[in-house]
Amino acid sequence: MKNKKRRGLSYSSRKALSGWCFISLWLMGTIVFFLIPLVRSLWYSFSNVSIGDSGLESHWSGFDNYIYAFSSDKDYTDCLRSTLAETLWKTPLILIFSLFIAVILNQKFRGRTLARAIFFLPVIIATGPVYKIIRGDMGITGSTSAEQFSTMFSADLVGDVLDFLGIHGAGELIRPVADNIFGIVWSSGIQILIFLAALQNIPPSAREAAQIEGATAWEYFWKITFPYVSPFILANFIFTAIDSFTSPENPVMERIAVVKEDLLYGQASAMAWIYFIIVLGAAAAAAGIINRFIYYETD
Repeated sequence: MKNKKRRGLSYSSRKALSGWCFISLWLMGTIVFFLIPLVRSLWYSFSNVSIGDSGLESHWSGFDNYIYAFSSDKDYTDCLRSTLAETLWKTPLILIFSLFIAVILNQKFRGRTLARAIFFLPVIIATGPVYKIIRGDMGITGSTSAEQFSTMFSADLVGDVLDFLGIHGAGELIRPVADNIFGIVWSSGIQILIFLAALQNIPPSAREAAQIEGATAWEYFWKITFPYVSPFILANFIFTAIDSFTSPENPVMERIAVVKEDLLYGQASAMAWIYFIIVLGAAAAAAGIINRFIYYETD
């Protein structure tokens, strides 16, 4: 007798079906809560949106909302310039600080585990209310403890000392950076972790070869450490830039929220899409430039 053929799906088909079933809820959530609102916001940006009896009513208006964002709303353009300028100087500082701390935490010393936990702590509690309470920006009356705690991170003293010494120009340049020390440290947790993982992947043979050749610590950093971690610089740069651009505390996001609260949904959508295109273009251009200086082991 001939063997009867098995009925049903093959093993590979069952595996594929199991995979689709596993991500089905994620796909449904992505479609319902991301793609549909994304397309709707794009439509709203080209429409005159008003509240009617049946809900939001939209009528095609072309590029009127985009013209309004650049010509009529001066606060939006000012916020846009402020956000881009702040991200331009803040992102490199976060990357440099993260790499510096990761190199230190990669060394062997007492209390290394505790030090790593302290620098990674902001990632666990990095919520808006916690950050505002620490900075003393919640506006809670009688919260003297929060205000006193927030003054620990105020670095106006740096600029005052430089002004006292007669270095007036440097004080104006350093003061914005010094005042944001807490924000830089707060935003560096994930970057430190990524750099730390990159440093731990450096083979011990590279350090041994450098020691045999008599390389100094400075030469070892630039010849061995930096090339090995350079691919992660690009990843950290993209993460840091996007995190800064999408922070609800940056001026552009706050301005879009204000316009939306005024029930100007079309104008708010246009502002959001303008911001999205600018962020995407800036990140792509910077990534293309940085990628030219990255060392890969396959090169």
